[in-house]
Amino acid sequence: MPRRGLLIILSSPSGAGKSTLARGLMDWDSEIRFSVSATTRAPRPGEVDGREYYFRTRTEFEAMIARGEMLEHAEVFGNFYGSPKGPVAEAMAQGRDTLFDIDWQGGQQVRNSSLGQDVVSIFVLPPSIAALDARLRQRGQDSEDVIAQRMRQSRDEISHWAEYDYVLINDDLDATAARLRRIIESERLRRQRQPELTEFVRALNREFEHRALD
Repeated sequence: MPRRGLLIILSSPSGAGKSTLARGLMDWDSEIRFSVSATTRAPRPGEVDGREYYFRTRTEFEAMIARGEMLEHAEVFGNFYGSPKGPVAEAMAQGRDTLFDIDWQGGQQVRNSSLGQDVVSIFVLPPSIAALDARLRQRGQDSEDVIAQRMRQSRDEISHWAEYDYVLINDDLDATAARLRRIIESERLRRQRQPELTEFVRALNREFEHRALD
């Protein structure tokens, strides 16, 4: 029977393993797709509209906000970023799940939107702050100043852990990935995500009535 799609919000401080877990989740089920964000920044070489981002002018983006077409949005360094509602609602109606890689503020906006009843929010914690710092350094991509900034942001992100439906401590990547898959499997089976159940049970009751008449 068809089911309603999920809006899967996956959040974590930088370096906690969220991106790796997200890729693993989509490898596990190719029907799970990332939500493509809209942005007012200019496309970079090789980026395609509708694939990396929906590229919009500032006027177009503000009009989308005014029409209530954005699930969440924020302005970062002078450019707007956000999640258009239309493609997500269409995927949900077709029983497909959409994965959001957004912070606690974006997650809060999505939960408070008209599609919030189908949100499953998951926060990923590092096993320790020392481990988080080590992971950021192992990347070899950031300066000391950037690492220090990311660590300050991490403290703020972690302070919102209790706002999520599920919290996973990523002390072992494979074990955490397995727990994440179990969460998705369980959420897909919730009664409210299976709209055809009511009619199915009615059909069962009609069978009872027919048996009583025989």
